[in-house]
Amino acid sequence: MTIMYTRLTTSALGVLTLTATEAGLAGIYLEAHRHAPTDRSAWIRDPAPLESAVAQLTEYLAGRRRAFDLPLAPPAGTPFQRRVWAALEVIAYGTTTTYGALAAALGVPRAVRAVGAANGRNPLSIVRPCHRVVGVDGALTGYGGGLEAKRALLALEARRR
Repeated sequence: MTIMYTRLTTSALGVLTLTATEAGLAGIYLEAHRHAPTDRSAWIRDPAPLESAVAQLTEYLAGRRRAFDLPLAPPAGTPFQRRVWAALEVIAYGTTTTYGALAAALGVPRAVRAVGAANGRNPLSIVRPCHRVVGVDGALTGYGGGLEAKRALLALEARRR
């Protein structure tokens, strides 16, 4: 069983739960996160392994950081989820794309719902910017941490472009 270090931190989005292994940041979960881990038996409260992540998130939420420089060690997803999560990392700060465009970029244009489901299971919200994916008409649809958080993140990036 992999030891998971955890830390709570208060932010403009509310309380965030951060998790990490020895290898790096494993998860960032907002209070309303729909897909947060339920098995927390191996979690150890220890803020030290997460200091850099908290500092970079604080800078990002204050508008002083546009990209993260952290070792990442998310839990394994399916091969398709990992492809979607990797595609999230290339969406530029202050821009958005649609679920359909993301599906097309992955070579599976008919898999819009599957892309949305994988996006919703992204364990590294904010750092892997799943909030930058919107509906075909620009509508804010779905976000694991809630639509208010998605709206706030997009507004932050729009102000800092």
